[in-house]
Amino acid sequence: MTDHPTPKLNTWCHIEILGKTEDQTKQLQSFYGDTFGWKFQHVPEMNYTLYSTAEGGIGGGSFTLPEGENPGCLVNYISVEDIDASCAEIEKNGGATVMPKKEVPGAGWMAWVKDPADNLFALWKQS
Repeated sequence: MTDHPTPKLNTWCHIEILGKTEDQTKQLQSFYGDTFGWKFQHVPEMNYTLYSTAEGGIGGGSFTLPEGENPGCLVNYISVEDIDASCAEIEKNGGATVMPKKEVPGAGWMAWVKDPADNLFALWKQS
């Protein structure tokens, strides 16, 4: 499950399910697993849990953000060629960078951004 195919550029490629506490994160994993049959795999070195949906569906991850940082939503990722250029384009077109580019060791880079209506989403560049 930890090997992901290279996503198509400029498409949704990853969805994170955020918990506000560790217990809530576990509850959400059980909910999605029991309800939809999704499979979860914890990656201890990243303190992160990957999940897979039905064959061909978008997968993602599940984790707990520090208190006060959880926006209370799912975070959808778009695959891009260049995170810095995409953040600049988002800002030029009325959006904002919320969390600047950050490396995900051994996997790629990410950044959280908002569109002009204040909707949170993220950018992903696979390594």
